[in-house]
Amino acid sequence: MAYTFVLVHGSWHDNRPWQPVIDRLEQNGHKVYAPTVAGHAPNDRKDVTHADCVRSVVDFIKASDVRDFILVGHSFGGTLIQPVAEQVADRVRRLVFWNAFVLLDGQSLEDNIPPHYKELFDAIAQPDGGVMLPYPIWRDAFINDADDALARKAYGMLSPTPKRSHSDKVPLKTFYSLQIPKSYLNCTEDTALPPGEWGWHPRMSSRLGLYRLVQMPGSHEAIFTNPQLLADKFVEAGRD
Repeated sequence: MAYTFVLVHGSWHDNRPWQPVIDRLEQNGHKVYAPTVAGHAPNDRKDVTHADCVRSVVDFIKASDVRDFILVGHSFGGTLIQPVAEQVADRVRRLVFWNAFVLLDGQSLEDNIPPHYKELFDAIAQPDGGVMLPYPIWRDAFINDADDALARKAYGMLSPTPKRSHSDKVPLKTFYSLQIPKSYLNCTEDTALPPGEWGWHPRMSSRLGLYRLVQMPGSHEAIFTNPQLLADKFVEAGRD
């Protein structure tokens, strides 16, 4: 069966890294949309709010008239697809959280990361409101399954992310009452959040209530290191 996907990227990314995933999905007959979230293109203003980020995705969906689609959120993108789903619930077929944050009502992303990460990002925030992921953290925690050449090439595609998108509190008044099916895709070598107390699964996934669990080997950045398998797992996570 062919599906329609809307792919929502995470922090420091725009829509460009999705291209190999899009190619794989389209080769298998699926239709794919991948918006760049407000404030996340390299030359975008970085003083945008979390609500601005959400609005940009909702506006894209409505302007593109996308319906009956699987909404995928990666990492920070999980904090976006939750309020997006509240606003376009009648259009969404299933939600897929790929190593993504699942916020509780009134939380921010920063409420769900280890204190040392928050302290670091506070310290390196730029005057324009952006914050850049330091390369050593990228190399060892985010893309630990890549060789040096790929890690450096991929890092070159990143840009500062809006700091407020991490610190703003997100109201989720109806998300947990929505009847949209949900899946959690977990990459088993993902250490972007330290495994254990702060890990992705089951800490984040268990908040979804009833959900489908799909797993694959790989780091937080399988979008670069194994995009074909990642695309296939999106289909497995999103299928009826």
